Amino acid sequence: MKEDKKTNRVRMMAVPEDRDRQRLDNFLMAQLPGVPRSAVYKLIRTGQVRVDGKRAKPFQKLNAGEQVRIPPVRLQERTVPRVPDAVIEQLEKSLLFEDENMLVCNKPAGLAVHGGSGLDWGLIEALRQSRSSEQLDLVHRLDRETSGILLVAKNGKALRALQARFAQRETEKRYLTLLQGRLPGDKWTVDEPLLKQEHHGERFMIVHPSGKPSVTRFLRLENLGPATFAEAIPVTGRTHQIRAHAVFLGAPCAGDARYLDDDSLRKWRRRGLERLFLHAHSLAFDDVHGTPQHFSCPLPDELRLTMDRL
Repeated sequence: MKEDKKTNRVRMMAVPEDRDRQRLDNFLMAQLPGVPRSAVYKLIRTGQVRVDGKRAKPFQKLNAGEQVRIPPVRLQERTVPRVPDAVIEQLEKSLLFEDENMLVCNKPAGLAVHGGSGLDWGLIEALRQSRSSEQLDLVHRLDRETSGILLVAKNGKALRALQARFAQRETEKRYLTLLQGRLPGDKWTVDEPLLKQEHHGERFMIVHPSGKPSVTRFLRLENLGPATFAEAIPVTGRTHQIRAHAVFLGAPCAGDARYLDDDSLRKWRRRGLERLFLHAHSLAFDDVHGTPQHFSCPLPDELRLTMDRL
């Protein structure tokens, strides 16, 4: 599919009611199909995108009726990336629940939630390709390396309501992880601020006084050889929060290629663990109607096999 001619002229678009309170970057991604997320951020950063005539920021929440200036974008015959049918079929089979307002997915490890940073597509692009008549948006995110429960809204009203639950900490997310090493006690709470850093183009989070407040609770489930099988409950929702707090405990997540040293990573690879051992296994929240919902999904087979080998 070649680029849409509408990307080659300035457009003024009023934010529709069903996109009220949507983030500007996500709004633009829907209006400029095929344009890389990095290019969208550049348009905003350089002031080419305006909201009611004013410069804006990528994460700015839009209000219904505001006028968004969408600049011309020339893609030089770029084709809109097409997600392989096999990926879409896998995602459709991974759905745990669906109603008129939301989808609950069991995201596989290795699949990003959205395109960008060199990736042409991710989970949300795959679902939008499969369900082109629906207005799908991510309610929250999981790291590319993490598997498990992910919530997707099917309309603007649901998106606003469900994102508010996360912002107000009215959800309970639980993860299963294997920590390298054994720790004293059965419960640990890490209440340490996290600061984003970059090294050789890779993003990391470290405990630092100038970071953002971050809290994670860890519960021991079982000792397995040289490791601890645990449940991690993030109270806040920072990037890489569980992984960085596990490092702070002195017990990084098994198989974590970003936070483990090379020698430790090789040892896990020899045990057959080829991915990060972190799985979002439980999510509880009130839905759009205020009805309590709870979803869970078991450990993937490859993680269960690693535990059996220990």
